[in-house]
Amino acid sequence: MTIKETIQKCVKDSIEVKERFFSENIERIEEVAKAIAGAFSGGRKLLLFGNGGSATDASHIAAEFVNRFKCERPGLPAIALNTDMAVVTSIANDYDFSEVFARQIKSLAQEGDIVIAISTSGGSKNVLKAVDAANKKKLIVIAFTGEKGVKLAEKSLYPFVVPTTDTARIQETHITLAHVLCQLVEEILFQFPTKKSKH
Repeated sequence: MTIKETIQKCVKDSIEVKERFFSENIERIEEVAKAIAGAFSGGRKLLLFGNGGSATDASHIAAEFVNRFKCERPGLPAIALNTDMAVVTSIANDYDFSEVFARQIKSLAQEGDIVIAISTSGGSKNVLKAVDAANKKKLIVIAFTGEKGVKLAEKSLYPFVVPTTDTARIQETHITLAHVLCQLVEEILFQFPTKKSKH
């Protein structure tokens, strides 16, 4: 396969996975956007977490809500639990790395808050423990995972399962899903004609 053919295949595969995912999940996406908007309007917050690339996705999504996505608007309360290195490393050091998100959920979350747990494999111990903690506190749990993420999906009220085992394709779909949710939440809460953002 040539370099050009590799490029074309990567793009084709990404498009095909996204088209299948969004066609299968369109109703759930609408439902989740309304749930997130409802939580924000009710004074609740969004907590996100993941490892590696999923950690950066969590931070990216939180930034879109806290700052803005498509328009000028008040900031919305979203926190990526993987961003505070003092907290993450102290929990990992004093307890165990599997507790780094669960302990934060126990400390920071209130009933009615929303969690977005991101794991391409769906098997990360620290993500699963955090979801267990979230369920005990009666949080609304949304999962972003891949085809093998059965454990995570089963623990979540709103599982989004990307139909592939290819990590890159899963991550690409996750961030597209996140952008769709950001736009929908803004439109639900602020009902404006969308404007282009600066980034």
